[in-house]
Amino acid sequence: MAFVILAALLPVNRVFIVVLSLVPPAAYAQTDWPVYGHDQGGTRFSPLTQITPKNVASLQEAWTYAPASGPSSGRMRSSEMTPLVIGNVMYLTTVQRAVALEADTGRQIWEYEIRDKGLPAIRGLAYWPGDRQSPATVFFGTEAGFLIALNAATGKQVPGFGDEGVLNLKTGMTEKFPSAHYGLSSPPAIYKNLIITGSHVQEQPQLGPPGDIRAFDAHTGKPVWTFHTIPQPGEPGHETWKGDSWKDRSGANVWGVVTVDVANGLVFLPIGCATYDYYGGDREGANLYGDSLVALDAATGKVKWFFQTTHHDVWDRDLESAPVLLDIVHGGRKIPAVALMTKQTLVFFFDRLTGKPIYPVEERAVPQDGAIAGEHLWPTQPFPIVTPPLSRTSFRLDELAKVTPEHEKFCKDLIESSGGIRPGGIFTPFNEKPTAMFPATLGGSNWHGASFDPKLGYLLVNTQSLGELFQISVEGERGPIARRKLFWDPNSHWPCQQPPWGEFMAVDVNTGKMAWKAPLGSFPELDAKGIHGAGTPNIGGSIASAGGVSFIGATLDNKFRAFDSKTGKELWAADVGAAAHSIPITYQGRDGKQYVAVMVSGGGFLGDPVKPPVLHVYALR
Repeated sequence: MAFVILAALLPVNRVFIVVLSLVPPAAYAQTDWPVYGHDQGGTRFSPLTQITPKNVASLQEAWTYAPASGPSSGRMRSSEMTPLVIGNVMYLTTVQRAVALEADTGRQIWEYEIRDKGLPAIRGLAYWPGDRQSPATVFFGTEAGFLIALNAATGKQVPGFGDEGVLNLKTGMTEKFPSAHYGLSSPPAIYKNLIITGSHVQEQPQLGPPGDIRAFDAHTGKPVWTFHTIPQPGEPGHETWKGDSWKDRSGANVWGVVTVDVANGLVFLPIGCATYDYYGGDREGANLYGDSLVALDAATGKVKWFFQTTHHDVWDRDLESAPVLLDIVHGGRKIPAVALMTKQTLVFFFDRLTGKPIYPVEERAVPQDGAIAGEHLWPTQPFPIVTPPLSRTSFRLDELAKVTPEHEKFCKDLIESSGGIRPGGIFTPFNEKPTAMFPATLGGSNWHGASFDPKLGYLLVNTQSLGELFQISVEGERGPIARRKLFWDPNSHWPCQQPPWGEFMAVDVNTGKMAWKAPLGSFPELDAKGIHGAGTPNIGGSIASAGGVSFIGATLDNKFRAFDSKTGKELWAADVGAAAHSIPITYQGRDGKQYVAVMVSGGGFLGDPVKPPVLHVYALR
């Protein structure tokens, strides 16, 4: 019998008594948000139906939670936190704390201060229901390379795990490079009694700690298996690295989100680029398993299949968002599938048991001319045939933005001050002259990826069309030097190509084709000029619900929105005071109400102001 907290908080002289009940894990699956992606397959779909397109406009703020500030909270930073809710208890990390809250009131149950272990992973945490040996446990990593295990009922460190509840993940990883960065930026994945971790490592220089994937025993923290993301001698894939270029190579890490197929015992890894991100002259070859979706046997860490989405990546085309596990009806049969979003907004659909593409994928020749001296570009790259790219993937000078004369002049001046630019696309080679790269290294999509509505068969995706002026040179002993700047006006945040700049859309997974597209976000100053539907650059993800409503923040206009999942019609919006660069959740409280919660802080890679994080929670009037 697993231990799950059902909170009944009774105020007694300002002390709260937590009443515990024992329920099997299945009891919380339908109304809670127990996993980062709602379920281990990463669909971010809730079966709750209370909020519908007809009543969503009646949403109002139910409560907010502002994490404590002060000397012990550390520096202010943006938050991409997605909370968890199990049995009316919400778990989340703040700047330097982990907390448990009553999910329908926001009342604090316990607080844990993270001392001397670095800031917590920016995106979230994981919940393990425990067993007869160990209590229900909340696991989260830190940017300094520790994995912390807290008793879910008390917030105390679990003494049997690692060193009294703290596991040093740097052990066995950083000994050769003790000053190199090694940490976690996303929550671990859980398969049965295994805690599976990726890592956040350097993007440069080339040599440093490996990006290996590891599994640890949830009871003790002892290592169970390791998967080498850069194959060692004698391992399959080692031949994709010329000579000793594999040795001590960093990168090829999972800094994003892992998903798990519990029924089939598989774990799906979205692996990033090998270092150095923008130059591969010293790593000739396809460079497995960089930029690959890898399916492992979850119990052993052995490779079942893989697919590389960018060969010999020199464009920073990391895989990072959670692969989404879903079923596809195609060719007269139901196929257990996995959907993969990429930074270049190419969408791939695979049979998750075999790795075979469900819709055709072809290797196309890509540009070879114009690469910097010493580079070894791969001649082809894979492209889906049925599903088109979901955002802009190229740019010509006649596509310069003309939304206002002043903005057009700014963009022309930006090009002139850069010494002219080379129009480019997804796989245009870089050299010393600035190239207009689309999408930018931030991607048309990023770590937020997609949600999935199984009732409609729609993969729900938000994208941005934002370019980057990119150039690279090799300068003696300094090696490769990359220089880049976003192709926009940093004051207005208007990109320098014609809109749309931000969109929300649905892909019908049973056909691979687009179902609808809608603008995502707006610039009020453009609306005032009669220029509508431009959208804004955005980072942060969506969720879907059985009520037919999807929710998303992400945009630079500081709005949190609801859409009709079937049609793409915007139904409701609330000003939350800063950009919500996070993924929301929805859950049912102890009072029977359906709540929707989103963390808001602004900041991040789009240059909007960082504000103190606030969790906003909504319910119907």
